[in-house]
Amino acid sequence: MFETHAYVLSVVPPKVYLRDSRPRDETVVQGIGESFFTLLEMVPYRGANLHPQERLSIERDARSKIDHIKRRIFYEDLAPESEAELPLVVEIIVTKHEHKYVQFFNEAAPITTRLHSLQLLPGIGQTLMWALLDERKRNPFKSFEDIAARTKLQNPKKVLTARIIDELKEDVKRWLFVRPPRRDDDRERPR
Repeated sequence: MFETHAYVLSVVPPKVYLRDSRPRDETVVQGIGESFFTLLEMVPYRGANLHPQERLSIERDARSKIDHIKRRIFYEDLAPESEAELPLVVEIIVTKHEHKYVQFFNEAAPITTRLHSLQLLPGIGQTLMWALLDERKRNPFKSFEDIAARTKLQNPKKVLTARIIDELKEDVKRWLFVRPPRRDDDRERPR
């Protein structure tokens, strides 16, 4: 489960300390993977010009502006600029892969006898879940606009974006879209 492409959230310049005018560390790029929404810290090639929302190839041996992946990071490691850019970038990814997320609405299944995976999306309760299930039984959804037109779910893109951000914050018990982060056992999970 490796990412092949990532979107830039922000470019974090090296730290400059008051007592020493030389920068410490290196410039890093905080980004998010396109396939599994993995939060990454990447090291760009010297002189590479990067912008927020830019899509980059991060495959090995690919021509890219990224020298290497430094590490996988967690939501709490994001710089304020990255955190502010995250909802917009996630929505860009969801829009680009609309077919995949519409397919989720068409194929979502029950998790238990009392809970359906559609109910894990923010704002979808029992009534809206049944409306979605009835509509997809009649005819599979074709686009986000089709979902909005046939049900009371007005903005499926925003709902999916909110769920993905909740998963990145680790505010969930079940994972639908984000690769669950591996944390060391000794490191406490934030609440």
